[in-house]
Amino acid sequence: MDQSEEREFAEYFAARRDAVRRTAYLLCGDWHRADDLAQTAFVALHRRWRKVRDKAALDAYVRRTLVRAVIDESRRPWRRERHVDAVPERPVRGGGGDEVGDTVATRSALLDGLAGVPPKQRAVLVLRFLEGLDVAATAAVLKCSEGNVKSQTARGLAALRTVLGDALDDLRSAQ
Repeated sequence: MDQSEEREFAEYFAARRDAVRRTAYLLCGDWHRADDLAQTAFVALHRRWRKVRDKAALDAYVRRTLVRAVIDESRRPWRRERHVDAVPERPVRGGGGDEVGDTVATRSALLDGLAGVPPKQRAVLVLRFLEGLDVAATAAVLKCSEGNVKSQTARGLAALRTVLGDALDDLRSAQ
């Protein structure tokens, strides 16, 4: 790439890196993995920068690359969860009832719940409800049919409800 293309890429990267990292975190639930996944997406974009014709579609390309990287990584055997005999204790939450504490607890419960949803369903839920994409845009990002997005959304929401269990009632009362 020549200097002007490198500069264009650097400007795009600087403008979008935080948003891409945040989306990666929502997809995987771990900031360190989110950094790796965001880097993977940007490296893929950098490799194809010259071939990109529509600069307005860069966000869609990075988003699609990111979602594919998350799903591919979840298939790797060393990323699978390991069962242990003893579950570590969770910190006891304070009963202050302040709005910031409730917001943090709600966000924490939601992120914990998303971590328990299968990767493809999690990707659909993040793109639809946290990234604000509609069914058609989500289908375009994932390169699947709109019907598939709708069924994955329904299954993902059901899985999220199952994972959240009693915490779902706590989330509803916090609203």
